[in-house]
Parts: sequence; structure tokens; C-alpha cells
Amino acid sequence: MQYELFPPEGFFFFSLSSGSCGNCYYLGNRDWGILIDAGIGPRVIKKRLAQYGIELSSIMAILITHDHYDHIKSVGYLGEKLYIPVYATREVHKAIINHPLVHNSLNGSTRYIEKGTPFQIEDFKITAFNVPHDSVDNSGYFIQFGNHRFTLATDVGAITDEVAHYICKANHLVIETNYDEEMLNNGRYPYLLKQRITSGSGHLSNRQTAEFLANNYSSDLRNIWLCHLSGDNNNPELAYQTVESYLHSKGIEVGKQVSLEVLRRNILSSKTDF
Repeated sequence: MQYELFPPEGFFFFSLSSGSCGNCYYLGNRDWGILIDAGIGPRVIKKRLAQYGIELSSIMAILITHDHYDHIKSVGYLGEKLYIPVYATREVHKAIINHPLVHNSLNGSTRYIEKGTPFQIEDFKITAFNVPHDSVDNSGYFIQFGNHRFTLATDVGAITDEVAHYICKANHLVIETNYDEEMLNNGRYPYLLKQRITSGSGHLSNRQTAEFLANNYSSDLRNIWLCHLSGDNNNPELAYQTVESYLHSKGIEVGKQVSLEVLRRNILSSKTDF
């Protein structure tokens, strides 16, 4: 459920898809914007952007978090065919080039970034930061524009001090709630996969995220979006209820003090205006 707690200022955010089925997020306005990850097909990206009146030609850049295919599926096509600049660390760009399922070369669309070093795209001042995950050089993104501070952290094995720093700076936060611990423990996944998910270089559980948010809540935080839910070991209602319950236990009322939304797998989300 989406709550209109704060007056809009022209920018907005929505998810085109979230989860192992594919990840892609939009941040921008009516005239231009950026994508974070491009893990769904280009036709789907174009169709879902159009549902909010956005042309693919208005995308100024793509920020890539890491090299897993559910985050880079369309990056070759968008970079080579449409000449959209693709921003990632040097290590991630190398992994994209060598990925067996990415068949297009980025050519002149490659843009190298360094974690901790801000760079500018239009109104956005963007800083990549390190996020632990069993991938090549996984990044989260901290984006400043106007009076807004936006943080996206997905595929998070653990909330390190660095990740916590950028979470706590955010007015608008996209954060992973990948699995429910009981569902994972009792589920059909083999033991080694369960170990990988919970290893500290895998994913965050509903409880881990909820506990951190409840213990570190600031009144500056306006919006929380829960992302990258497992299709086997979680469901949207459970993720929402877990985070809401932990916040409530600290006297923080969802819908009054902060908005909370679950970004669903392979479904266009609602649009949140800033």
C-alpha cells in the first residue's frame, strides 16, 4: 500500500521488476531518468516505462550493482544498440564482457566508476559503496538530488558498517528482504544452497532487515521499499508484516511516520513521487 505522506517535487521512483526473475529500477522525472540494473528484457523495460509515460530514449544512464544475470540481462543491448551509458566498476565491466549470456559489446557505452568516489549524472550526485555478496564487486548506490537522499542496497550478505552508513543517510531506501528464515530452513533447497544464502555473502532475511531498520530508524526516513524477495522462501505479505512489526515494536507507525512498500517479482510497482 502506498501512502502520500510528503508533497511531490517532480522526481519519482518505481520498480520494473525485483527478484531473481530480474531486477530493474527507475529513478528520475518526466524528462529524464536512470535505471539501476537491467535484468529483464528490453521489450519489457520499454513497455513498463511506457506505462508511466516514460520513453526509453529518456534514460540517461544505467547503474549496475553486480554481474549476476538477473541484474545485467539487457545491459549489452541497451549499451550497444541504444548507446545508453553503463556505469559499473572496472571489475564488473570485465565480468559483463566475459559473461556467457551477454552477447552484445558495450563499446563506447562503458563508464568506469570507483566506490566512494562521487560522480554526476544530470541532477544526481551518485556514490557507489561496497556491499558483500558472492558476486564480482557488488555495489550499492547512494544518490543525492535536491534535498533528497536515496539509497539502494540489494543482494546484501550482511549489513556492514559501510552499508549501514548509507542506509542511515537515506530519506528513500530500497533494501533487500530476500527470505523468511523459517521458510528457508524448512524448504526444499539443498543444504549447501541454504548455507550460501545465510553465509554473510548471500542475502538478508526479513528479520535481519527489520531488526536493523527498527533499531536505526530516523525521522528523516520517508520511504522504505523491500526488494529482491525469494519466490520460494518468502512472500510479500510476510516481508511487509515482519518489517512493520519490528518498527511498531519501537513505536514507529507505518503509514504515519514512514511509508513501506514491497517490490514484487516481475511486476511493475506503484510510482512514488518525491
